[in-house]
Amino acid sequence: MKSSSSSGLVYSTEGGRMCPECRNSAAQCVCKAQARAAPVGNGVVRVARQTKGRGGKAVTLVTGVALDAMALAVLGKQLRTACGCGGTVKDGVIEVQGDHCELVVKLLRERGHDARRAGG
Repeated sequence: MKSSSSSGLVYSTEGGRMCPECRNSAAQCVCKAQARAAPVGNGVVRVARQTKGRGGKAVTLVTGVALDAMALAVLGKQLRTACGCGGTVKDGVIEVQGDHCELVVKLLRERGHDARRAGG
């Protein structure tokens, strides 16, 4: 058998899973912590109705909310509960099933956000 001195370490249990960006262990990853800390949005909350790509079903989209991921999820839950429908939070956008634009704008303004109606 031939021994190669240029071969590197193939497997190690010392560090566990490693982050591909910052090369730290997953528990000590600094790039994901920075991404979580930065709130997404410009402060002007836009509420729009969309049916494109949804089989004709209307969805109310809330974009531009300057909150972190956890606070955005809580706000999404509050909006869905007030509207009495389902929905989700994806990539900083709150999706509420159904056409609830006016109610969502009213609720957001009551919570202190500068909410505006977007689209037609």
